[in-house]
Amino acid sequence: MLRPTILEIKEIYYPILAIFGVPANIMTIVIPSRRNCGLSKCISVYMVAMATADLLVMIFNIITYHIFNYYFPQSFLSYTAVCKSIVYVNCTTVDMSVWFTVSFTFDRFVAICCQNFKTTYCTVRTAAVVIIIVSALIYLENIPFLFAFEQKRIINNVHWGCLASVKFFASPAGKAHFLLQSILVPWIPFAFILLFNCLTIRCILVASSARRGLWGQNSENQRDPEVENRRKSIILLFTVSGSFILLWLTAAVSFLTTRLTNTVHYGGDHGKPAYIATESGYLLMHFSSCTNACIYAATQTKFREDLKKVVKLPFRFILHWIKKMNNQTKASFAN
Repeated sequence: MLRPTILEIKEIYYPILAIFGVPANIMTIVIPSRRNCGLSKCISVYMVAMATADLLVMIFNIITYHIFNYYFPQSFLSYTAVCKSIVYVNCTTVDMSVWFTVSFTFDRFVAICCQNFKTTYCTVRTAAVVIIIVSALIYLENIPFLFAFEQKRIINNVHWGCLASVKFFASPAGKAHFLLQSILVPWIPFAFILLFNCLTIRCILVASSARRGLWGQNSENQRDPEVENRRKSIILLFTVSGSFILLWLTAAVSFLTTRLTNTVHYGGDHGKPAYIATESGYLLMHFSSCTNACIYAATQTKFREDLKKVVKLPFRFILHWIKKMNNQTKASFAN
C-alpha cells in the first residue's frame, strides 16, 4: 500500500527546515544583539525577540515533535506527561512568534504615526516590558492545553501518548477555549497587522507629501535623511508582516474548517482532504519561523554585511589553522 504523499513530504521537509532554521535564527539573535544593523535599538529588541520565539518553534515544534517524536515513537517523549508538556510548549512558542510580530508592527506604527507618544513608547525598556507581558499572558492563556489531553493507552501502569479529551472539548470551558484559541491565533493578529499597516501607509503618504513640499523643487536630487530612515523601517515592517500573513493564511483557514481531532496527532486518516489541508497549513506556518533571517539579509545592508562575516568566520579559522600547521611542518623539516 502506497504511503500518503503528505507524509513523505513531511519526512523530507521538517529535517531540512530544522537544518536551515536553527542556525538562521541563532544568527538573527546574535547579530542584532551585537549591533543595531542601522536600525533603532528598539527594533533590534523586537528582532531578537521574534528570532528567539522562532528558534523555540524550531527546537520544540520541529525537532522535538515532528522529528524526534515521529522517528522515535516509543521514547520518553511519548509518556503522556511529557507529551502534554510538549503540546503546551508548542502552542506557547507559536503564539509568542505571532504576537511578537504584532507587537513589532504596533511599535513601528507608533514610531511613524504617533510622534508625541513615540519618545515614551519606542524605547528599549518599553520593548522589553511588552515582550515580558505578552509572554506571560500567552503562557497563562495556554494552560488549559495541559488538561485538554489524556493518555492514549496504558502499558504496565505507564501512560503513553496524547489523545484529545472528548470530555474537555465537549465541555463549555473546552469549547470556549477552542474558540478563543482560533480567534487569538491568527485572526486577531491578522486584523491588527492589517489595521496598523494601513494606518502607517496613510501616515507615510501624508508626511511624504508635506516633506516634499517643504524641501521644494530645487531639492529633488537630494535625499531626505528622515525619509531614508523611515524607508528602511517600512521595508522591514511590510516584508515581515506580509510574509507572516501569507504563510499563515492556509493554516488559519484550515484551522477554522477542520476540527482539532481530525489531525495526525489524534489518529486521523492521512488521506483525508481535511488532514492534507491542515498539514499543508502547518508546513507553511512553520516555514514562517525561519523567513525573518532571509528578510533581514535581503532588506538590511548592515545585517547582510555582519551575516557574511559570521558565515566566513569558520572558514577563516580553518584556513588560519591550516596555515599554522603548514608553518609548523615546514619549521620541523627545516630543523
